[in-house]
Amino acid sequence: MEVEPGVFVTATSTEEWQPIAHPAGEIHVLCSEVGLRAGLWRSVPGITPQQLQWTAPSREVKLVLEGTSRIEINDGPTLELKAGDIASLPKGAIATWSFSPDYKEMWILEEDGAGD
Repeated sequence: MEVEPGVFVTATSTEEWQPIAHPAGEIHVLCSEVGLRAGLWRSVPGITPQQLQWTAPSREVKLVLEGTSRIEINDGPTLELKAGDIASLPKGAIATWSFSPDYKEMWILEEDGAGD
């Protein structure tokens, strides 16, 4: 977490998870500052649905850490991602996501206006 002003540290093996309603699963926030948010998200068997709809709230970058996901972007490509893959979606991209039960990712969101 924040070890001094503006310096954030965590581990992908963290056990500090919080439930999140959308997308349904668990989240671990690394940092949340003006212009940027970043952290981890994981699917939770019995909580995360087989498929969910997601609209990217801003430019979004994902690094798959564990498991697999399928992202079907409306009027766009379908991405098949596995551990080690990195993807970036534009703000407003509407997609249907499917996850393996063991899926975990690192995400980075550019806050609105940061890249304008």
